Amino acid sequence: MYLLAFAGACVLVAMVPGVSTAIILRQTLRAGRGSGMAATLGNETGILLWGLAAAFGLSALLVASQLAYDVMRVAGAVVLVVMGAQALWQARKGAPAPEVATAPGWRGAYLAGVGTCLANPKAAVFAMSFLPQFVPPGQNVPVTLVTLAVVWVLIDLLWYGLLIWAVAKAKDWLGRPAVRRRLEQISGVVLIGLGVRLVVESR
Repeated sequence: MYLLAFAGACVLVAMVPGVSTAIILRQTLRAGRGSGMAATLGNETGILLWGLAAAFGLSALLVASQLAYDVMRVAGAVVLVVMGAQALWQARKGAPAPEVATAPGWRGAYLAGVGTCLANPKAAVFAMSFLPQFVPPGQNVPVTLVTLAVVWVLIDLLWYGLLIWAVAKAKDWLGRPAVRRRLEQISGVVLIGLGVRLVVESR
């Protein structure tokens, strides 16, 4: 029952658009299904690491340290704003732009996914507050939290895989120059908006 409730909650969480969705969709539109999946794997690596941190109490240290939290918050915001600015610049120039702090190809998409996830302190806070709610009484807490983190990752992979498949199917239309420019503009504004929100929001 606990696992079923947790799985349902994970589906709802995955369906809420956020930083991860913006990064994964942008990579898919820019470089195809493989790049989108690489970004997804990067994002899920970050989620798994935050889940493990929650299981062993490491994320509590981040929550307890205002300085560490603020440093990560500003760093994550800078990454998002720079990526958003690149998207707007590409929309204006109509030429590919390199990703910030990443290498080309699938490796770059993977690093973009894991980097944005790990640079988001709210992911750590969410993992620490979300996962423990579904630990049944009397269970081994660290083992159960790790298991829940793995289930969370698997559900995320399924959801984003379906999303990437749908976007790839529509790529012929989405890849038209006018549509592509508009999507780059939208993704740029969204990424910058998320970065600004990450800076101005408190815990």
